[in-house]
Amino acid sequence: MRLFAAVLPPEDVTRELAAEVAGLRSLAGADALRWTGVPGWHFTLAFYGEVDEDVVPELSARLERAARRTEPFALAVCGGGQFGHGRALWVGVAGELDVLRLLAERAEAAGRKAGVEMGEHRHYKPHLTVARSRDAFEVRSYVEALDAYTSRTWTVGDLALVRSNLPKSGVRGEQPRYEVVGRWSLGPGLRGGG
Repeated sequence: MRLFAAVLPPEDVTRELAAEVAGLRSLAGADALRWTGVPGWHFTLAFYGEVDEDVVPELSARLERAARRTEPFALAVCGGGQFGHGRALWVGVAGELDVLRLLAERAEAAGRKAGVEMGEHRHYKPHLTVARSRDAFEVRSYVEALDAYTSRTWTVGDLALVRSNLPKSGVRGEQPRYEVVGRWSLGPGLRGGG
């Protein structure tokens, strides 16, 4: 199964962001982008790729330990940017980024220690992808529109292990389906489970 660890924004934050993104979709040329659906909005901490089912219990146990060692922290969705000359349009994050990065490092280490082939370590750049393009695309007006955007601040209270089910129908615009397979509370308090 295709898995990743993530921070999932609360529903009211994604609802507010959806209204902001709806405004972006009215800008000239927006129909040339593939817009990510709200269920796909998350801050990836560590991408594991294809993971054998027999590895999931060990990975889950290690993610639970990583969550327990990390105190809850404050975040807000804000601003925007791009990767790959407009191939990915994203919104950023503000708040306790040092704790978010630490949680990402712990989620990556959990994968490595569970035996997941993690590939080369990359500098962590927290973002939530809202649109993609197969080709280079001029997104300056979209990024400028996002510059003034800031959501409410919320307290991140858990770490999620998410399964990504890629589209198989070949229908244009079909979105991946995401399923939370494990969720653990941050901090040394009560344990959440998956």
